[in-house]
Amino acid sequence: MDRPLLDVRDLRKHFPVGGSLFGKTRGVVKAVDGISFTIKPGETLGLVGESGCGKTTTSKLVLAAEEPTAGAIEFDGRNLAELSRADLQDYRRQVQVVFQDPYSSLSPRMRVGDIIAEPIKAHEPLSSAEVRARVSELLELVGLRPDAARLFPHEFSGGQRQRLAIARALSTKARLVVLDEPVSALDVSIRAHIITLLEELQQRLGVSYLFIAHDLAAVAHVSQQTAVMYLGKLVEVADSLALCASPLHPYTKALFAASLPSHPDEAREEIVLSGEVPSALNPPRGCSFHPRCPFVMPRCSEQEPLLCEVSPGRRVACHLYN
Repeated sequence: MDRPLLDVRDLRKHFPVGGSLFGKTRGVVKAVDGISFTIKPGETLGLVGESGCGKTTTSKLVLAAEEPTAGAIEFDGRNLAELSRADLQDYRRQVQVVFQDPYSSLSPRMRVGDIIAEPIKAHEPLSSAEVRARVSELLELVGLRPDAARLFPHEFSGGQRQRLAIARALSTKARLVVLDEPVSALDVSIRAHIITLLEELQQRLGVSYLFIAHDLAAVAHVSQQTAVMYLGKLVEVADSLALCASPLHPYTKALFAASLPSHPDEAREEIVLSGEVPSALNPPRGCSFHPRCPFVMPRCSEQEPLLCEVSPGRRVACHLYN
């Protein structure tokens, strides 16, 4: 069996919240609370959920921009917590990110060629000619002309700027790219082009993706595996095709019901959620989803469901199945 490229085990990130002039802690926000997943080489894991569920904090932990409170992250069999400074620098070369807004993530004062060349110069001892050749190659790779290197980001459309961001992420020969809402800021007509580009690059380069978004339908389309997150925890992890065919967790069903159907005549199960997302500072007892769940049972408010395997490759945290 192939070793996963990224192995996340029982990962937690808790933020203390102060509540007085004396600096006493009022509580703890459990932004990420015990999640586990793996990403194989050349594959995509989709991480989906509403705003505030912990997706972005998860991405920061994977990018080593935040230190976990507990748990482990292994990349190619090596624990991030045990890496030396030099090894951590190499890890950051191999793990890159594409942000949601392609305009704010690109410096308006730098030419495109310099933006893409900056990480290359930071990680590889190449000559100026070699760097320019790499930049031209990357621009062509994402469907832009090499002479675009002399232009500034504001001279490109939103979709073209996201192509530039992808080129920058691939400039260090990254093996894993964290895609943090990479198409949500783009026009609907452009999203399909960017998703197709990402799929083509994966097939060509063998790069892995952690695809983070709130649109379950889009994530399931590009991902081999999909993990659904709610209030810091994973509630369902499954093969994307199986998840689309028959979502099990009530929250997953609600996300599908809220997304646009692929065809006007497509039949969908109507799931109506009541109330708002609970505060991460004071989550409900038992199952954190039970105050909004249309299938709530008495045990849901008392006992937290474990993420258990209900069929090969499929895990669900719900008392309806455990």
